[in-house]
Amino acid sequence: MYPGADHLAQDILKAVNGQYSAIACYTKLAEIAPTEEERKRILEIRKDEVGHYKTFSQIYVSITGTHPTPRITEACPSNYVDGLQFALTDEQNTVDFYLDIAEKAQDPYIRAKFKRAAADEQNHAVWFLYFYTKHCCRR
Repeated sequence: MYPGADHLAQDILKAVNGQYSAIACYTKLAEIAPTEEERKRILEIRKDEVGHYKTFSQIYVSITGTHPTPRITEACPSNYVDGLQFALTDEQNTVDFYLDIAEKAQDPYIRAKFKRAAADEQNHAVWFLYFYTKHCCRR
């Protein structure tokens, strides 16, 4: 391990768990999406999360020498609109968390991967906001 790796490893494990939880949640949301357009977009977002999960897991292994044991840290709501709101909030919070990791990381590869993931998460949040506003306030 390199200096500061303990704290960084904890943050990366949290990121791995967050991605693992998002993958499960977005699988559920895609299954209950009311339109094909929304289902496809949520599956595209899920594909991004799988990529982040793999990258963060590899970074975790490179720092600790061990493989992470991912776990779901938050349950995804079963109701579609509630799930969209949950996903939107989670994605927004994740942007800040990933930017913090990127700022603290000394390794340029880690910094770049977390900055890119933060940008992806912001894009995901916009899509979830779009779908949420489409469904939340129908009268």
